[in-house]
Amino acid sequence: MKLALNRQKLVVSTGVGIGLFLILMGLGSAETGRDAQRLPDVIESINPGPGDEVLRQSQVFVDLVEGYNAELIIDGITLETTRLDELSAQANSKPGSQVNIPPTAIYDPGNFTISFLPQDGAAIEEFKQGDHRATVVYWKVTDDKSKSKSFTWEFAAN
Repeated sequence: MKLALNRQKLVVSTGVGIGLFLILMGLGSAETGRDAQRLPDVIESINPGPGDEVLRQSQVFVDLVEGYNAELIIDGITLETTRLDELSAQANSKPGSQVNIPPTAIYDPGNFTISFLPQDGAAIEEFKQGDHRATVVYWKVTDDKSKSKSFTWEFAAN
């Protein structure tokens, strides 16, 4: 028995095979999340991410692995940092009083996060339209700041 090759079926089958191969290669080489942002191992996540577009009042947030302190520098301005545990201690000394969150970067030592929200009275009251540069400086809680490292990224405000 002789098999007849159908040229059209052969060409279509070859095209489908090549297409599937290219799709699988693309999926295997795609970078997303942490890999796409090229974050150091110490940083679990950042928001906004590199190249993101945000609103003028958007929060900058950095989540570190356990055991690190941090500070934020945005557009060359080193932001004053308030520790959340110090605010809680002040509230406990005055029963019934509310805690006023200052317009600074807020470091949460329980979660190892640092965040900043532009607002009235802050060093940056809003992100002007255009590109902005953020740097997180981080160091182990057992070390002093002289042993710090940093990560810098850019985002845009619209």
